[in-house]
Amino acid sequence: MKKLVTSLLLAAFMALTLTGCGDDKKTGYPNEDGIAEGSLGDTMHNCFFDFTVKSAYLCKDFDEYTTDEGYLFLVAEIAVKNTFGETLPMFDTDFVVEWDDSADYPCYFEDGIGGDVLPAEYELAKDESKSGLLLFAVPEDKKDFTFSYMEVFEDNTTGNTFNVSFTAEQK
Repeated sequence: MKKLVTSLLLAAFMALTLTGCGDDKKTGYPNEDGIAEGSLGDTMHNCFFDFTVKSAYLCKDFDEYTTDEGYLFLVAEIAVKNTFGETLPMFDTDFVVEWDDSADYPCYFEDGIGGDVLPAEYELAKDESKSGLLLFAVPEDKKDFTFSYMEVFEDNTTGNTFNVSFTAEQK
């Protein structure tokens, strides 16, 4: 009987320790370094809102607009939900797109296109969600991008960074 109890306790201990050996990474939440990594379709959870980059593609023309020579539009469909508990001001510059390991950032396309393109500035009420498109001008020879958001607090200190990496195909 003593061997049976000892064996059961040993088995229970091993089962508990093995559950801790798996991948602790939770997609969309920051790791111990303050960085969250995700892919298209993953919901990223920061202290102000959740966001999902649903899709992204490259194109030379968007509605009646055409990019400059050497550039394409990166069109990102995004959904944002306020989880903060009070109204949040949102800006198109809250999100940046990077490529390679360069310090280059794309130009934001001017507000006023209309349609499904998110305005340059809007508010999200408590628990409100909003979906739409963000446009970026990117070099035409780039296909791999990281869509990022960094928490910035009222005192201008920064918090965690949330990155969504993807390859965009040209339409």
